[in-house]
Amino acid sequence: MGLVRLVVRTMGRISTFRSYQFVVLLAAALAVVAFYYFGSEKQNFSSTTKRIKQTQASHNTIRNDADLTLDTKLLSPVGSEDQDVGGGREDSKSKIRETPISERRYHALMMFTKVDKSQSLQEKFRVAMLSMVKHGHFLHGEVLVLHFVSDQASQELGEKMLQEFLLDATFAYEILFHDVMALTEKLFPIVEAMQKHFSAGSGAYYSDSIFFLSVALHHIMPESLTQIVQLDLDLKFRTNIRDLFHEFDRFPSGAVIGIAREMQPVYRHTFWQYRKENPMTRVGEPAPEGLPGFNSGVLLLNLGAMRTSTLYNQLLEPSNVAQLADHYRFKGHLGDQDFFTMIGMEHPELFYSLACGWNRQLCTWWRDHGYGDVFQLYYRCKGPVYIYHGNCNSPIPDD
Repeated sequence: MGLVRLVVRTMGRISTFRSYQFVVLLAAALAVVAFYYFGSEKQNFSSTTKRIKQTQASHNTIRNDADLTLDTKLLSPVGSEDQDVGGGREDSKSKIRETPISERRYHALMMFTKVDKSQSLQEKFRVAMLSMVKHGHFLHGEVLVLHFVSDQASQELGEKMLQEFLLDATFAYEILFHDVMALTEKLFPIVEAMQKHFSAGSGAYYSDSIFFLSVALHHIMPESLTQIVQLDLDLKFRTNIRDLFHEFDRFPSGAVIGIAREMQPVYRHTFWQYRKENPMTRVGEPAPEGLPGFNSGVLLLNLGAMRTSTLYNQLLEPSNVAQLADHYRFKGHLGDQDFFTMIGMEHPELFYSLACGWNRQLCTWWRDHGYGDVFQLYYRCKGPVYIYHGNCNSPIPDD
């Protein structure tokens, strides 16, 4: 009798366990059914994974080769249904294109800070971009990559302006915004020592560093980027910007930067003490026999050559900057232009001289401030004009 009770009790426990197990299995099955039933209407596991991969691919595309930036932008290519600016922040209207690796990119950079506060800068930007688009032509498989060094407010304005200015572009393009503070932080340790020689202020102000961007751009841009053109905002193109990049092919051995001469007697004035102590010098004299200095409104920076040039990188060292500045009695206020001018007096082999037509400066300020007798010797420019430069707010001729 005891044995029967034991068997019955055991069977009851087994039955209870099976009932509990059945309930658990049933609940799990219902959960799976519910997942597929309620989730199938919008997405499933596969579609979610695909979306994540697409997002990652988009981020990789946006980064391109400008991974130094905190905020980048990419505009849709010509022929897409949408020309809205995308990347950086969420933008449901934008279309991101993955660019084939085989495409060739032409990189151009502009400073775009405090534009939101200046109607004058906005108008200059309008002229520059519309003329660039008007004359711009690129081959199939080529992309113009436009870099803008900007603050947040100017970037937001720039995105809106570019949507309008690039509507008629017949070439593929990409837009990248670089945060000005992030770049300044990278630049300051490199150029701090030279700022006291070539800045308008009395000291090496942190904010002044950005005016030396071109001097040390080869240390900041990724090594995959080997050539870039840096342009002022106050330009007007009269030819295809693609042709400007062909000037890189004309660089002689040893040259790292392409730059046009200064077309005013700026450095005749700046080097006055050195010229007084060396009356037979060519420093500050007009071209072609003299050395009038450079103008940085249009710069061709061979970043690859700048990285490998022992001489150029030695000239960036504080002791060498100070030695040259002392030798030439030099005190400037034009940032990178002053630095290039000073080292060009000593080492002209580092520079390829662009024809004046690639940076046809229009400013005549020095003609009316003590140098009217020699002004035309600097200002003259024979040959075709490819780019007008409305420096010192000079009006630019109509087409």
